[in-house]
Amino acid sequence: MKFSIEKDQILESLQKVQSIVGQRAALPILSNVLLEAENGKLVLTTTDTEVSVRTSIDADIVREGCTTLPARRFFSICRDLPSHLVEIDVNSRDVAEIVSGSYSCKLEGLAHDDFPPIASFEENSSYKIKQGVLKDALQKTSYAASTDQSRAILTGTLMSFRDNKLTVVCTDGRRLALVEQEMDLCGSIETDVVVPIKTVNELIKTLNDEGEAVVRTSSSQMAVEFDNSLIISKLIDGTYPNYRQVIPSQCEERIAIDREVLQSAIRRVSLMLDDQAASVLVKITENCMELITSSQEIGESHENVPVKYSGKDMTIAFNPTFFSAPLKHLESDEIFLELSDELSPGVIKANIPFLYVIMPIRVG
Repeated sequence: MKFSIEKDQILESLQKVQSIVGQRAALPILSNVLLEAENGKLVLTTTDTEVSVRTSIDADIVREGCTTLPARRFFSICRDLPSHLVEIDVNSRDVAEIVSGSYSCKLEGLAHDDFPPIASFEENSSYKIKQGVLKDALQKTSYAASTDQSRAILTGTLMSFRDNKLTVVCTDGRRLALVEQEMDLCGSIETDVVVPIKTVNELIKTLNDEGEAVVRTSSSQMAVEFDNSLIISKLIDGTYPNYRQVIPSQCEERIAIDREVLQSAIRRVSLMLDDQAASVLVKITENCMELITSSQEIGESHENVPVKYSGKDMTIAFNPTFFSAPLKHLESDEIFLELSDELSPGVIKANIPFLYVIMPIRVG
């Protein structure tokens, strides 16, 4: 195999595929990127057997062929090459000679025969969606997924294609993030899939803001195809809990708050806390929200945040990390906190199809 390619092109492609490659892969071949050169294209593929990522780029193919090279090492070499043009010549022993300007090296590879084949599946459903819409929905929800492997279903992201809507949900049982976007299902079969968070992170990283993506699902896998890239992932088996039942149907009080002001205030008062289970006390009076934190070992802090509110006085406590999490992923200048009482869930909303449910913390 022999080809030449622009440095920026191969770097961009390696960035898309290398992140799922583990430092300590179970098999040496899983630390490698599969390179396939044919028909004027260079196709790069990586897999950890759960998630596979493939992308293709134009290249000047002198001699067609296949090999695998250590993904992270190959990326590091390409990143520091001195010239814009890269020439790669792979011999029959899978040794790649890489030449760029005055620099050259020989990188040991492995035969492509042992590289796991990309899974194929019979799709049940297919959906077209704008890349930016899908990326935005995943970004606004994925942080709320659980990290507790004993409840595996909650470690993933629910993607529900129903009623001409895409509903994306994550919850860890103490908070829930939801985005709902209108879409034309065009007669496709309605379905729910639970996608591993590793796959979600790959999609967030590689989806673009423009262009369309095609999502295909089967009973056990999902594929997302966009531009010159393809991501195939196993799904998490099981039924996602009925998340609708934890969303309050009605809240008595609604407080309008500047998002950035609240985010900064939570960050400052949290400096007095070093316990992830700690709480921030939220006292709400007319047009004022007071945030209070205290720690016997460190000290105490409070800050008044101006709000738009004329209801009853209320006091409630939240985990500060959970309270601030959605604020980092919203762009709205103004957000709304809806409350009923100190023991009921709070709901954060914005002027977009998004909501975030957060359970309060009981304080003595």
